[in-house]
Amino acid sequence: MNVHSEINPILTLDYITNEHENKYFDRKSAKIKPSDLAQHISAFANAGGGTLVLGINDKTHALEGINSVSEDKINEFINSPKQCCKPMPDFKEEFLDIINENGQQDRLLLLHIFETQDQIIRTANDQTYLRIGDKSREMRGDDLRNLEYARNTRRYEDEICPDATLSDLDEALLEKYKEVINAEGLPSEQVLSSRGFMKEIDGKQKLTNAAVLLFARNIMQFYPNCRIRFVRYNGNYAGVGASLNIIKDFSIDEPILKIIVSMKKFISGQLRDFTVLDENTGKFETIPEYPEFAWQEGIINAVTHREYALSGNFILVKMFDDRMEIESPGKLPGIVTVENIKNTRFSRNPRISRVLTEFSWVRELNEGVKRIYKDMNKFFLDPPEYSEPGYSVKLTLKNNILIRTNRQRQRIEKLLGNSLWETMDSLERQIITYLFNHGPATRNELENYTGKARNTIMTRMKKLIAADLANASGTTNDPSRKYSLTAWTEN
Repeated sequence: MNVHSEINPILTLDYITNEHENKYFDRKSAKIKPSDLAQHISAFANAGGGTLVLGINDKTHALEGINSVSEDKINEFINSPKQCCKPMPDFKEEFLDIINENGQQDRLLLLHIFETQDQIIRTANDQTYLRIGDKSREMRGDDLRNLEYARNTRRYEDEICPDATLSDLDEALLEKYKEVINAEGLPSEQVLSSRGFMKEIDGKQKLTNAAVLLFARNIMQFYPNCRIRFVRYNGNYAGVGASLNIIKDFSIDEPILKIIVSMKKFISGQLRDFTVLDENTGKFETIPEYPEFAWQEGIINAVTHREYALSGNFILVKMFDDRMEIESPGKLPGIVTVENIKNTRFSRNPRISRVLTEFSWVRELNEGVKRIYKDMNKFFLDPPEYSEPGYSVKLTLKNNILIRTNRQRQRIEKLLGNSLWETMDSLERQIITYLFNHGPATRNELENYTGKARNTIMTRMKKLIAADLANASGTTNDPSRKYSLTAWTEN
């Protein structure tokens, strides 16, 4: 009998009977109290959604069915998202016809709970749950606060920074801000209060997190995560241990109104211009590594829309030979997704965004992103790539293949010396290039890349090792033995 859910076809009878419970699926006996479903409904709604299957023993997986309980109780199950949670999440009920463990006609009840955007779904007694793995866990303290930030039901930028006072702000930055918004001559307290950066708490004026993040004299005193770290790698990969290939590691810790300017200036000094021959015109032209707007807008968006509540996390900019990656803490804000980012507007930090807009640094999120796509295309480069690895957003900008080839050749020649490179045959150059770009590799990987036989690869590797250009870890006949270029440092 082909029994399966019409709403979520992956939920076949075999699946819901035998599969391990997970982030999106849980089974319960019909003997459970309807009110006890509340925590699981809350958990699914606050995560990625999920399905509660009622009528299966969650210990033995026996098909008990739901016909043994009253219709009133079945109706209570169906109404549990409405009666036991607030606000009510979006859901659908579904019945599946089965043969129960006693060989009788019976039914299962499926409650499909859909993910809720920009809301926290709580139980009737104000508890909040989140589905983590196969468990529905109650969120408390910092965990609950971070969930509220993520759901945009609480804004970190509007919360009070309890230890900061007006004397902790940079007066020069405040004066510049007043000039920008035509508020020169007004007291700082008045300007900050009118823009929501100061609030009265117990009869005292207190600064918000946004005020300190924007204007602090010493940002490290309050927010050590207000930081951008720049790491430049030699090659196209991030090596570790003996293969560590970092050639520049630099951090900037400043308030938002300074950190953008400082990092733009620093990265400008790291980028290269390449002189190449235009085959169509026969003339040499200078090509920048990346369009200026694309990488600068990437930095500005990371600073503007990152999740500042994530303590210990900072913006990370990685530069490889073939690409630049800009990674910022927190998922994409609100309704923005990787798929709709070009056409959807939303700001996690609207007060911070407004100030940066007033300084003419920030455009609407999707307007700036559209321009990144446009400029990358204008430079004949691959489209920008947005992704969400872990709990972060990453923008990847790839440079021109011609630039990559030139840079790769320059680096390898610097590593080996031009005269040595010229004496190598094409296979040795292929091997050196692969190890340079990809880091340590097994013999099998080199065989697949070059299309050459094992003995041929082994002969070349022995030659490169003898010349102290490469080294190996592991025994000769070990298939997991890895070859790598001899470590070097670029000054």
